[in-house]
Amino acid sequence: MSDFPFEGTFTALVTPMRDDAERSLDLEALERLVEQQIAGGIDGLVPCGTTGEAATLSHDEWATVVKETIRIARGRVPVIAGTGSNSTAKTIATTRAAKELGVDAALVVTPYYNKPSQAGLRAHYEAVLDAVAIPVVLYNVPGRTACNMTAETTAALASHPNVAAVKEASGNLEQVQAIIERTEGRFAVLSGDDALAVPMYAVGGRGVISVVSNPAPARTAALYRDFRAGKIDAAAQGQVVLRTLIAALFCESNPQPAKAAMHLLGLMQPTVRLPLLTASPQAREQVRGALQDLGMLG
Repeated sequence: MSDFPFEGTFTALVTPMRDDAERSLDLEALERLVEQQIAGGIDGLVPCGTTGEAATLSHDEWATVVKETIRIARGRVPVIAGTGSNSTAKTIATTRAAKELGVDAALVVTPYYNKPSQAGLRAHYEAVLDAVAIPVVLYNVPGRTACNMTAETTAALASHPNVAAVKEASGNLEQVQAIIERTEGRFAVLSGDDALAVPMYAVGGRGVISVVSNPAPARTAALYRDFRAGKIDAAAQGQVVLRTLIAALFCESNPQPAKAAMHLLGLMQPTVRLPLLTASPQAREQVRGALQDLGMLG
């Protein structure tokens, strides 16, 4: 058994929405999505993160998506719900609500817009960690938050008993290595960048919270399993094979292209909420081409 409570391939789930005036939740499509992920061998599900458009969900919608994901998963894989915001008080309240709903862990992003100092980041996370007895996955994504959590800060927080892992999406392999060095490999660093998944495994990463696994769960899950089984060449080749699809899924703001991919695969509408827009025709064609190259479209 792994020494890490959360290890492997976790899907940052898109939130299916109907093509109506309200862009209402499509719970039937959510069920199809979750079942597809589990059938593909994914190790866990992450609803209501950045990819899940959490910023535009009401609290009731957030709770519905989390609750339904837990119900559909039926304990087959862990569910890690996004609960972070740029308000410490709101983050604590949402993390408490997630615990009450029965999630296995909370994904807590660094506060966006505020641009806190490293001391402010530590104080924010420590307030959340001390207030709610639930495993927490720290989430560093400076490209979205305008705030980078340094390796020193991450390593300091890793000593808290409620910290389970970090989703490291800085795109900085040196920073990843510094975290692993400072925590002496006792702390699970999960890649938050699909394009760097296998490179991060090579320096000690313990998994990925993935966008590309939405359309390609089996291929994405195989990367970590192959790597851990010592099939390094297979993992490396799998990463290269997915390169074009990964590039397509980030050719416009996430999750616009990801939802286009899921629509092309017949799983849901491509609908997103403002201020995002449905993927442009050019992005849709790029996604289509990448799926065709992988033999995923008829």
